[in-house]
Amino acid sequence: MLLRHLQFLKLVFLHGLTAFGGPQAHLAMMMKTFVKKTPYVTEQELMEYNAFCQLLPGASSTQTLTLIGFKRGGPVLALLTLLVWVLPACTIMCALSFLIHYIEGTTKHFDIFKFIVPMAGGFLIFACVSYLPYSVKNLATRVIAVAASFATFIFFGKPFFVPLLIVLGGVVTNLSNKRIPQREPTTGKIQWWNIWLFAIIFIFAGVLSEVARKNDWQHRKPINLFENSYRMGSLVFGGGNVLMPIMYEQFSVRPEAVKERNPNAIQIDKRDMLTGIGLVRAVPGPVFSISSYTGALALRNEGAAMQIAGSVIGTIGIFLPSALLVLFFFPIWNRLKKYSVIYRSLEGINATVLGIMVGSTFYILKDIRFFDGTGIGFVNISIVIGTALTLIFTRVPAPVIVILCVALGYFL
Repeated sequence: MLLRHLQFLKLVFLHGLTAFGGPQAHLAMMMKTFVKKTPYVTEQELMEYNAFCQLLPGASSTQTLTLIGFKRGGPVLALLTLLVWVLPACTIMCALSFLIHYIEGTTKHFDIFKFIVPMAGGFLIFACVSYLPYSVKNLATRVIAVAASFATFIFFGKPFFVPLLIVLGGVVTNLSNKRIPQREPTTGKIQWWNIWLFAIIFIFAGVLSEVARKNDWQHRKPINLFENSYRMGSLVFGGGNVLMPIMYEQFSVRPEAVKERNPNAIQIDKRDMLTGIGLVRAVPGPVFSISSYTGALALRNEGAAMQIAGSVIGTIGIFLPSALLVLFFFPIWNRLKKYSVIYRSLEGINATVLGIMVGSTFYILKDIRFFDGTGIGFVNISIVIGTALTLIFTRVPAPVIVILCVALGYFL
């Protein structure tokens, strides 16, 4: 099976090396790589995967890519896809945890990434143009898309906002009963093992971590680290922009407040944490890879081997619940789609996803210097327009565009 899907995993790895710009840009790059260049999924399927993943906690772009692997080769390929996708980002963030004191004060060297944000804007424009024919087909969906765009721009990054918006979009198109699914009846059994595994790990990790804390076990930090990471990966809605403030509070703010009662709690220096929050935005791949960085810093004082182990623990803890949840609920979702109430909801959900992408595009573009009378402003405009047109009208691979923008940042 591995040999049969080697080309697919190679593309996933290249995607992991070049997927800058956060989950919205990741989705646009998936469109280019896994739909336009090599049709592993259709536009409609990718939209549906993304909309479904927005309803779950965890890393939505990671879950979307995991579902592409699931469609290609079942649960085994899905897990391999997840591992290959997170490997580059998590390895880089682990390495940065060793170099943090050399990096602090010298972040100006990361100016080579200064054109990544306008490039991400171009990718988002491409995604919006690509999704438009499949998302907006009548007056109701046009209204939903426009409303979702404004709402996303205003409430960008708020927890639970995106799932709520998607549910509302599905409710609106259910007000009409004209669309009835012409599909085969539901069949098959629900595979309960992964949701039971998710729940057992969640409960066991929580109980063990609390026992270790109360009894002040000598080597309790790895246990506490896994529980903290797994809990955040299980409950965080809204992506990395929501995860990072929660991590900052968990690992940097709270330990100071409880220092007298719990002197052996995991604590990461505030400056180190804020530096990592800045650096992860310059690293390709999922923003959730910051857990590899925080996990390494959590165990840094216990030696290099434990620091690497902490990075691995943080990585597994943050991504495992996302994988278990998406692989459990997606087959159920596929069966529910055959019911008319869900079938009609998909029209509104797709329009909402388009609106979220449009709103995200404007939110990202608003902070880019365009009309400040400088040469950089002109370059930013050129990159946004050039990236969008290249993606829409050519078959140039996404990694080539990323490399060109990084090179441009180095020379300008």
